[in-house]
Amino acid sequence: MSSLATGNAAKVAGHLVATGELLDEDPQLALAHARAARQSASRLACVREAVGVAAYHAGEYAEASRELRAYRRLSGRAEYLAVLADCERAAGRPDAALRLLSEAPRTHPGHPEWVEQQIVEAGARRDLGETDGAILVLRDALTAIRKGAGVDADDLIRLRYAYADGLEAAGRMDEAIAEFTSIAESDDTGMTDAAARAGLATDDDEDDAAPGGPSRNEPRA
Repeated sequence: MSSLATGNAAKVAGHLVATGELLDEDPQLALAHARAARQSASRLACVREAVGVAAYHAGEYAEASRELRAYRRLSGRAEYLAVLADCERAAGRPDAALRLLSEAPRTHPGHPEWVEQQIVEAGARRDLGETDGAILVLRDALTAIRKGAGVDADDLIRLRYAYADGLEAAGRMDEAIAEFTSIAESDDTGMTDAAARAGLATDDDEDDAAPGGPSRNEPRA
């Protein structure tokens, strides 16, 4: 922000703050604020990052891809590879998503970016009809974590949910229900609809649960 005139810097900063505050509640409005910041400061990496992230949350995948690629060029950082791959999936290019993920630097199992990459790779393989391959990706990821890699509790639930979803898609219903049941027992905050998918939920539980859970087997809307 130091490269901007004082008044312009304050305006851009205000739009960026609003973007962050609205991202989950109203992604379309968050994107509008991020775009407004870009109009005044398109050469700032943090601004292009904000537009890219907001566009992704708003389901504007082509814009998200452009902006996050711009952010990577401007910042010199190799972040958001999983998000870029998911944008390729949204454009109907799962092969391109897998090519992007194959370029990922080695990351410690359990790291948030690594978790995202596993979920997106599994989703891309399902897009290609490789249901068993998708299950294998997630099973191997869970095995790596259970061998001692630390992982955020929410990220672990997301991995397990994606795995259960894959089992269900493969017609392995008994295994899927068992996994959804186990997830529901550990999901204290109700971030997923695992209880409903396991057949355990009451009507009130279903109303409170996050629709569709946190899986990225379909590109995020």
